[in-house]
Amino acid sequence: MKQEEVNFAKSDAFNLTMIPSAFARKLRTCVIFQLFRFLVINIKMLVVVSKSH
Repeated sequence: MKQEEVNFAKSDAFNLTMIPSAFARKLRTCVIFQLFRFLVINIKMLVVVSKSH
């Protein structure tokens, strides 16, 4: 069993809590991916704001 699974099994009160996969953790710490997400979110915000004006 992985360490996350052992920690997950110990807590009965929080048995519905999701644990991120290794891939998800890597994406969260990847600066290039975060920069890409930042740009995508800002473009979406510009579209929404431009529609309202």
